[in-house]
Amino acid sequence: MGNGAPEKQSVRVTILSRPYTLLAAGDPREVEEAAASVNELMLSIAAKAPNADSTRIAVLACLHLADKLRTLDGELARVKEDADRQSGKFALMLDELIAVAREQS
Repeated sequence: MGNGAPEKQSVRVTILSRPYTLLAAGDPREVEEAAASVNELMLSIAAKAPNADSTRIAVLACLHLADKLRTLDGELARVKEDADRQSGKFALMLDELIAVAREQS
């Protein structure tokens, strides 16, 4: 390609009994795994709502995934806050140790 962009590969997947051909810049297995996860979710929704059409199933799957993403974003923010707090504590401890070492020398 010349511009440094990874070459895209064609990946065939099946979601809700429909075949799709996708272009993947990364590992095709990751696309296949993501598609399998989406397929599993949509099949689960379809089993609980047998009269729902594929569009409704897709919307419900998107809402489920959006909620999961929102929850994970919140957890990540809490982990980052905790890491920042701990980092601040360690910085203070290190400053104290440096001060003690300077006093002793």
